Amino acid sequence: MLKSKKGVLMSMTRRDFLKTTAAVAAASAAGITVPEEAKAAAEAGEAGWQWDKAVCRFCGTGCGIMVATKNGKIVAVKGDPEAPVNRGINCIKGYFNAKIMYGADRLTQPLLRLNENGEFDKNAPFRPVSWKRAFDEMEKQFKKYYNELGPTGVAIFGSGQYTIQEGYAAVKLIKAGWRSNNIDPNARHCMASAVVGFYQTFGIDEPAGCYDDIELTDTVITWGANMAEMHPILWSRVSDAKLNNPDKYVVVNLSTYRNRCSNLADMEIIFRPNTDLAIMNYIGREILKRNAVNWDFVKKHTIFATGTVDTGYGMREPSVAKKLGYSEKEMQTIKKQAAKVVTDEEAKALSAIGKWKAGDTMEMTHRKGHAPFFHWEISFEDFKKAVEPYTLDYVASVAKGDPDESIESFKAKLKKLADLYCDPNRKVVSFWTMGFNQHVRGSWINEIVYMVHLLLGKQSVPGSGAFSLTGQPSACGTAREVGTFAHRLPADMLVANPKHRKITEKLWKIPHGTLNPKVGSHFVKIMRDLEQGKIKWAWVHVNNPWQNTANANHWLKAARKMDNFIVVNECYPGISARVADLILPVAMIYEKWGAYGNAERRTQHWRQQVVAPGEAMTDIWTIVEFSKRFKLKEVWKEWPKQKLPNVLEEAKKMGYSPDDTLFDVLFNRPEYRKNFPWPDPIAKNPQTGKLHPNTEAAGDGREIIGSDGKPFKGYGFFIQKALWEEYRKFGVGHGHDLADFDTYHKVRGLRWPVVNGKETKWRFNTEYDPYARKFAKPGEKFAFYGPLLKTIKRGNLAHPIKSMGKVHLANKAKIFFRPFMVHPEDPKYDKDGYNFWLCTGRVLEHWHSGTMTMRVPELYRAMPEALCYMNPKDAKALGLNRFDLVVIESRRGKVKARVETRGRNKPPRGLVFVPWFDEKVLINKVTLDATCPMSKETDYKKAAVKIYKA
Repeated sequence: MLKSKKGVLMSMTRRDFLKTTAAVAAASAAGITVPEEAKAAAEAGEAGWQWDKAVCRFCGTGCGIMVATKNGKIVAVKGDPEAPVNRGINCIKGYFNAKIMYGADRLTQPLLRLNENGEFDKNAPFRPVSWKRAFDEMEKQFKKYYNELGPTGVAIFGSGQYTIQEGYAAVKLIKAGWRSNNIDPNARHCMASAVVGFYQTFGIDEPAGCYDDIELTDTVITWGANMAEMHPILWSRVSDAKLNNPDKYVVVNLSTYRNRCSNLADMEIIFRPNTDLAIMNYIGREILKRNAVNWDFVKKHTIFATGTVDTGYGMREPSVAKKLGYSEKEMQTIKKQAAKVVTDEEAKALSAIGKWKAGDTMEMTHRKGHAPFFHWEISFEDFKKAVEPYTLDYVASVAKGDPDESIESFKAKLKKLADLYCDPNRKVVSFWTMGFNQHVRGSWINEIVYMVHLLLGKQSVPGSGAFSLTGQPSACGTAREVGTFAHRLPADMLVANPKHRKITEKLWKIPHGTLNPKVGSHFVKIMRDLEQGKIKWAWVHVNNPWQNTANANHWLKAARKMDNFIVVNECYPGISARVADLILPVAMIYEKWGAYGNAERRTQHWRQQVVAPGEAMTDIWTIVEFSKRFKLKEVWKEWPKQKLPNVLEEAKKMGYSPDDTLFDVLFNRPEYRKNFPWPDPIAKNPQTGKLHPNTEAAGDGREIIGSDGKPFKGYGFFIQKALWEEYRKFGVGHGHDLADFDTYHKVRGLRWPVVNGKETKWRFNTEYDPYARKFAKPGEKFAFYGPLLKTIKRGNLAHPIKSMGKVHLANKAKIFFRPFMVHPEDPKYDKDGYNFWLCTGRVLEHWHSGTMTMRVPELYRAMPEALCYMNPKDAKALGLNRFDLVVIESRRGKVKARVETRGRNKPPRGLVFVPWFDEKVLINKVTLDATCPMSKETDYKKAAVKIYKA
């Protein structure tokens, strides 16, 4: 029985009450008048609830949510009406942010593989242990392998789902403490190609535009971006804009299969995998032919460039694979890493370069090290010559993806696409996600989408621009901005740059020479190094590597059968946890303080709302506690193999002792304790005035027996705030300015650079970006001020020419030519029966590997298993009926799944789509671990498979 404010008694079941409160919240967000009775019922039911703003746990959209707590538990979640991203609305996953935390099999104790004598045994079952026992074994195994192999023998699998402070703490520990650069996030899998595109084109990372472009544009073109399912809130904004202006606002969906975006689109273009490069070059050619180039913009703000072509496919070196015992079937693809035969299609695409003819063997001479990145300036005439072969007839012949569509229909669509881009009176936004990024030429396609926008001058202006949408909630804020990559440091700095290392060492107060100058192993290479025995100790944070990495059979075997030790921080027993030797139970999102950075550069913070269950602790706590296990003399000594100097004498001059721990130097600093006391006024709830918990600062009442065997009472200072304020120093004054900690707890996020309290909506544009105003010449509107890769050689389409010297590109962007090339497993050229394309991805209901969302009953019921989406004509030809069980087999492995011929995803003949959220359909046993040679991002969208009835 609930009583309204007016004293009206209402008999209401729990189900009715939940429906009412949800309806009231949704109606309020939509601006619909709510009946007083319903409003009163909702308010009465919320008695004793404490509300606070937070951020959604899932994708890179960055939706704001409101979280209600009562009696130490989250009791409700709703969209935040004040959040500018989602304006009070959530997607289906967003509404279940609370339920992901309360699964029945939540991990609450450390688990270690122990034999009956209580000793660690890699082949023994998991048994519960204390935190002290867990850290003792973790330390023992780490030091064994660290002393055997040196700093390069250990690694961390990081995450685009780290909070910013977690990622920053992890980077400090591994790079400043252990002197290793072997940390790489699962964000390598999802947006590394976008990063390379930004670096190569602009000299600085992350999008120029913002979500406001959705409403300001009149043309949205999606390239390999199923926004309707992957970024549903942004798609709702696109839909709203379309419905409000149906005649003017045009939506085009380019994809390799029909998806839900096509339901809204004015035009759908289904293209053959990998031919997006050809289509983009066709548009570039059309821009020139139609004289649509914005010459004032191009001459003032850009130069033309190209680079090496013979770069391989980011696979294992064939000689190494053969030595490791890879099968003959696998070697059929892997050998193309070293050399391939040029096809007729490629010969035309490459013709202007003048090096290869059809039937020639292309030796991949630029496949190693930095060689794939080599690029140089070319003339406009060379650029014009390069795109000339990409005629409508040629591109239509290679790119048409639906065998049942006529060539004339496809050509008409390509022409219409060029019309939309070239129209001088039309604003255009190009959105993309994994279709571009997870691509053996992902960096190239990222570069040349900017080619189109820069030629037209439709970049960095309200309503126009090329916009990379991020998949994970903090792939931008943590992975990219903090620098949890093997090659990066905070604020776009690089480990290989001595000036950047010196700046970082100064801010971290560590001796000069501490940081390792050699780039570490990227995500897939960490797996390969484990298989080769080059890395023997790995720690997993906030992701599921043994489910999310392509060619999984190899990595599963290496983890379980080889001499190594795997630690996994986890909340549920997913595949990686079950592969591990030690599982550390960790807190989930609202059980800790944190911050995320979304796809439009918006940084958002939240407070800890509740305490983790059982003995689960935060990821930061595990990182900081483990740092106590290392004395400086163990890590800052000389490492001859890695050519790292002994920095202990310099450390002594700085006031450190060789017996000090990494905890003392990196995390328990005197200025932290002095400047960031706990409690802090910002920790008080705006609604109730009550202090929010902070497990790391003060403990949380659970009396957890910590890593030293004593009850953990907290560090005594506001460590999350301390880490934030130190981290933000990297970006201030360098185009990555972030606001102070307290400000973010008073606003719904800010888009960096934040200068004098004001966010930046459009970068590189003097009207909106203070840094553009700082660097632009008098009277000019744009300044592409990124500092990286701005001094390059000059040459022709084939190679740089020494006599032509170098050019420095202050404040300029690059317009690249990059050719179309055939994928190494294109079924068109397959002679062994692997005649289907396999594409993988996500679905609306589930997040990544399903570790969280498969434990939400409503989401599980909506999508309980991964299906093999197939064209009905293909199913008929194979004698299959809907929901028949089939085998999906590649050269690497096989899995079973049920066929779906009438689902939301509708592939053309010759292609199947299988999502990867379902660990029972471990599709990454089938996928190919080819990567973009530049970004090292895996191409999950393309592999050749055969399909037959199980």
